[in-house]
Amino acid sequence: MPASTPARPRVIIIGAGFGGLYAARTLSNQSVDVLLIDRHNYHTFTPLLYQVATSGLEPEQIAYPVRGIFHHAPNIRFLLGTVTTIDTINRRVIVEAAGGPREEAYDALIVAGGSVTNTFGNADLERYAFGLKDLDEAIALRQHILTLFERAVWEEDEAQRQALLTIVVVGGGPTGMETAGAMLELYRHVLRKDYSSMGDLQARVILVEASDRLLAPYPPNLRDSAYEQLQSLGVEILLNNPVEQVSADQITLKDGTVIPTNTLIWAAGVKASPLAALLPVPLVRGGRVPVQPTLEVTGLQDVYVIGDMMALDDAAGRPYPMLAPVAKEGGILAARNILARLAGQPQMPFRYNDRGTMATIGRNRAVAWVFNRIPLTGVLAWLAWLALHLVTLLGVRNRLGVLLNWAWNYVTYDRSVRVILGRGESVRVSRGEGVTEA
Repeated sequence: MPASTPARPRVIIIGAGFGGLYAARTLSNQSVDVLLIDRHNYHTFTPLLYQVATSGLEPEQIAYPVRGIFHHAPNIRFLLGTVTTIDTINRRVIVEAAGGPREEAYDALIVAGGSVTNTFGNADLERYAFGLKDLDEAIALRQHILTLFERAVWEEDEAQRQALLTIVVVGGGPTGMETAGAMLELYRHVLRKDYSSMGDLQARVILVEASDRLLAPYPPNLRDSAYEQLQSLGVEILLNNPVEQVSADQITLKDGTVIPTNTLIWAAGVKASPLAALLPVPLVRGGRVPVQPTLEVTGLQDVYVIGDMMALDDAAGRPYPMLAPVAKEGGILAARNILARLAGQPQMPFRYNDRGTMATIGRNRAVAWVFNRIPLTGVLAWLAWLALHLVTLLGVRNRLGVLLNWAWNYVTYDRSVRVILGRGESVRVSRGEGVTEA
């Protein structure tokens, strides 16, 4: 790909997730040179990570090569590496790349590093809990689950066997609910057949939520429906009972309940990417970066922060949620504002077009709040969820692959992605390093 033209402004985008991807798309074939940086050479469709973790989809079905996305955009270049320094005074970033450290200059900068799992400084959670923020974590969790079943086949102690077959998911938001439902369906429809020699398999999935409700932002009727659908699936739900202590083989809740388990999935919070700490500004709650309505960082010129990293309130005074659609629209606006600034035109403020939210619970089970006006539950909500995710997934081949997998799983109750890689070891992935995107 040709090098940047010195006469043209140079825009650096950190992060190839939803925000960074849509910013780069907006700048493609414009009169600017763009350098897109990420520590992975692919974009991940994060809403389907839990399906990789539960053997429903292959990892490559929800990932798409960054270079393949922009091979028709000659003004966009890609650099595989991890950003270690953001120098806003000299307008440069330092990247640890395959060939060694590189210094890259910019005229405008978009930081779209997304978010990481928030363990709230709890060292035991950091050590023992599994997150679901990127492909590495999803694959590690899948590996862990399948390995535990192999151990359980040969475990003679009944109490230890039950601990191996008990999954605790912490967090009553969409990620926690979707993961809990998918885990139970994996047990019930697939692994029970694979491990029929174990007799009547008594696998347990427990969803723990610290507050008194699931899906807190949803209307009460949808919250109640989600609870009933998840409970009817067989997931055990514990409300108003936060986690107090965590170890390798059990967790303890606030009321003293002890749950023996070797699998804790933490879906109870996220925080901004550690990239935020590289900017010379004070951070706010969740490690987020205060920005102006134009998405320009408060106190910095020509530096924009979008998506999960930005701290900005809506018209009602509520922080914008850490959702992929927010990141998409932020990426588009940041790119347009950079072009407007270069053209001497006024920049526009961020206005999120909220089309609603939805969460799937399991086969024929879901809730949806369409345009924040139309409630859907059950099969209709589930079909709406399937359609939305197929439409927004990148790549025709990926869409066809996911559709075929879903159809096969639905008809046969089978999930083919049950391969233990390497030596069958359970590996947790360290968090908070490099660039990821929500």
